[in-house]
Amino acid sequence: MHDEQFVSGNNDSGYHDLANLPHAELSASQLLHEPSANASPPDEVIPQSSCDHEAHTDPSLCTRGNGSEFIALLVYIDDILVVSSKLSLIQELKDLLHTTFKIKDLGILGYFLGIEAKISSTGLNLCQRKYALEILDDARFLHCKSVRTPMTPRVLLTHTDGLPLLDPNSYRRLIGRLIYLTATRPDITFAVHHLSQFVSSPTDKHMTVAYRILRYIKGSPGQGLSYPANNKLKLQSFSDSDWASCSESSKSVTGLCAFLGSSLISWHSKKEAIVSKSSSEAEYRALAMTTCELQWLNSLLQDLQVTTTEPIVIFGDSKSTIAIAENHMFHERTKHIEIDCHVVREKIV
Repeated sequence: MHDEQFVSGNNDSGYHDLANLPHAELSASQLLHEPSANASPPDEVIPQSSCDHEAHTDPSLCTRGNGSEFIALLVYIDDILVVSSKLSLIQELKDLLHTTFKIKDLGILGYFLGIEAKISSTGLNLCQRKYALEILDDARFLHCKSVRTPMTPRVLLTHTDGLPLLDPNSYRRLIGRLIYLTATRPDITFAVHHLSQFVSSPTDKHMTVAYRILRYIKGSPGQGLSYPANNKLKLQSFSDSDWASCSESSKSVTGLCAFLGSSLISWHSKKEAIVSKSSSEAEYRALAMTTCELQWLNSLLQDLQVTTTEPIVIFGDSKSTIAIAENHMFHERTKHIEIDCHVVREKIV
């Protein structure tokens, strides 16, 4: 968005310099108790009274107005994040909510759902340093020796590696917390999601690899994402697939990362649902998943009234996959690929 931003969120991260910015004012609200019996729930009060559009891309997002009168709300249970170019719109919303619920103004965005935010004239920085240190403290890894990679290269685990853990819940709890940490740490996404396959029956070897991720986090607990203020509104993505990399199922692993200008806004590392008969098919499935992700991101940007300046671009490293996407007559070589993967062809300019 080119307008100044006004958002709501908890301000427990210790960043106080934002209050002195000339074009930024922030306001936050949090519901403190249940409303009276005659009051409507938040998900009814907010859309009906404050917004005229509920985003189709995200049911927790609703918007109202256009241009300088635009306001967006992101609601999660009893926490609300607000974005607008006018402080008066935010104040009007707070007054409206306060007539129905008792709310608490948490001030400028600093801490929201475990994510720390720091806004300056140069842009926005997001990280989960406090959450990462809590994970290290609970696992007693605060003073461990750090490593430079989250996982040993070319090492893939199986369900039969090692001996079963006496307390599998400790492994499940650790992996669950690491999964949430990937909200701002794409560098550990592959390793964490690889380990998440073994939560049903973890072993000591799986736990050893999980501990290596903690040692990697120890080296940079405050690492996160940066979004510069002056960024080009160009949506692009990189797609790749590791064919038959799972030694147990021979399924491929798909990876993608999407950028808005130079800012990373979405990333995935996921095992494909079925076995691909060729590397071209695996790459083509990855391309199809990337296409659907970009289509969703483009719709989300439209809900936020953000218009991209150039056509969406997907980068891939497979010449055969690009040929399949461009050539509609490759019947003999592509007849085994499911029809839903050919969504790529419809989106090519």
